[in-house]
Amino acid sequence: MEGILLGIIVTRGTSLQNSLIDLVVKYARKRRLTKISDLSGIGLSPTPRQQKEIQRRVDRGQSFAEAWADPFVSDKFGAATTHWRKLEDRVNRGVGNPCPLLLIGLPAGVVSFK
Repeated sequence: MEGILLGIIVTRGTSLQNSLIDLVVKYARKRRLTKISDLSGIGLSPTPRQQKEIQRRVDRGQSFAEAWADPFVSDKFGAATTHWRKLEDRVNRGVGNPCPLLLIGLPAGVVSFK
């Protein structure tokens, strides 16, 4: 049986990757997240290490939204995860050849808050 081989990869585009902290801060403020216990209401339970880091930032004067956003984004969407820049590096190294690839990087504009 013959067929067409095609790889389709959808990932965070550069603008989305670069906007994640601001988007998470906006989300936290919109949801009125003001303390660590509020995170359980959205299905999150930070580790003791994460809780300590958030509290350290709050103690230094950051709002809870800002104190939570940076460690959350770093842990969940940081450099070790797949996003456009990493995908581009892999493709430039030849990963995926000879299969044609359709690469889609989602921009920050796809995120909306209701």
